[in-house]
Amino acid sequence: MRTFIVFGLLILLSGCAGFTSREVLQGQGDPARWQAHKQQLSTLDAWQIDGKVGIRAPQETSGNRSGSATLFWLQRQDYYDIRLSGPLGSGAARLTGRPGQATLEVANQGRYQAESAQALLREQLGWNLPVAHLLWWVRGLPAPSSKSRLTLDGASHLAHLTQDGWQVEYLRYTERNGYWLPERFKLSGHDLEVTVVIKGWQPRQLGL
Repeated sequence: MRTFIVFGLLILLSGCAGFTSREVLQGQGDPARWQAHKQQLSTLDAWQIDGKVGIRAPQETSGNRSGSATLFWLQRQDYYDIRLSGPLGSGAARLTGRPGQATLEVANQGRYQAESAQALLREQLGWNLPVAHLLWWVRGLPAPSSKSRLTLDGASHLAHLTQDGWQVEYLRYTERNGYWLPERFKLSGHDLEVTVVIKGWQPRQLGL
């Protein structure tokens, strides 16, 4: 079960990246409003999230790779502190770090380190997933590092995203401190389905 809780943490992790536009837009939203919304959210570099995450592997290859857990995610620019607890795996797990270092602590299992969260994911699971994208996806933005196809809703927020073999569906938004942020979204791709439900958003802008 240790490998699955490692995956549960790492799929929720990402690193910082520059902000560029490599998008194909479609849907009923207004492109100008979307650009303004995107620019506002791109400056959001700190938050605290409380919620739940569920992961299902439709094509399971070994063991029980499905489950759910409570989620706590603290982001302070390039520093992250992500914790999962509950039925997903066993006990609790905590992933902390910043570019160049990542540390995973699993209750009653041990402590693991790597130069990056991506490297830690490869070492523990042998899976090469675009974990760096979720820093953007959790804010309702496409990752700027690769091409994406976007569908906007009537409020000019992201409704659906296709990027690097993943489909991201945004089901509900909430307004916090002047930011419209995802409250529920689903990821699917690479034989995995991930549902994130955010019960509490505390966004902040720390600046450079």
